[in-house]
Amino acid sequence: MVDQQWSGVRQRVVALRAQPSSGKVFGSLGHRWVLEDPLTDDGLAELEAQIGVRLPDGYRSFLTRVGAGGAGPAYGLFPVRRVRGRWRWEGDGAELADLAMLARPFPEHGPDPEDLDALLAVRPEEEDFEEIEDFDDAIEAWDERWEALMYAPERTAGAIVISHLGCAQREWLVISGPHRGSIWSDCRADDADLVPLLDQDGKPVTFARWYNDWLREAELTAHQPATNA
Repeated sequence: MVDQQWSGVRQRVVALRAQPSSGKVFGSLGHRWVLEDPLTDDGLAELEAQIGVRLPDGYRSFLTRVGAGGAGPAYGLFPVRRVRGRWRWEGDGAELADLAMLARPFPEHGPDPEDLDALLAVRPEEEDFEEIEDFDDAIEAWDERWEALMYAPERTAGAIVISHLGCAQREWLVISGPHRGSIWSDCRADDADLVPLLDQDGKPVTFARWYNDWLREAELTAHQPATNA
């Protein structure tokens, strides 16, 4: 049943690549509609043995039925590759995920709200300083504290970065813990916390839902008739 949800998906992506108007799809100039070769069963087993956890069913079957990465939401699905005998995900920000912590449960919550509120309450404001140089020094020191709190590796244990939306905004796939299999949005570059992607019913978006929704929207965009200016 899980494998059936990917039936024909690779062929649909290939067909989109041949569409003259497929360049209208956001991010397509990044992935160019190219899919990596699927992983072999042995490759998948080796990957999971290395990270110490079984990947969510929808994602693991995608890797073996569709491809190990490439064409996908935004600028593409980060590929997982074997480099010098070790598996890793590659892409803009993929290194934010600590591969040694993937078997640990993804945190139930973000940073302690009291810690976060306290830090936001003391964020320097330019009007509080007579000299712009003093403000620059203060905001730089504050940014360091913010990044230490928000980008602590423990906050994204049990998850991998799978896509880049531009402007340092990314999406994560949780592979361990109660949120396993769901996609989370990362806008920490805009001083916002990680949040789960939710559907219209308020339910967490799974990897399969995330990818298939994108593919349907891409097909609609690519097949829209040209409009006269």
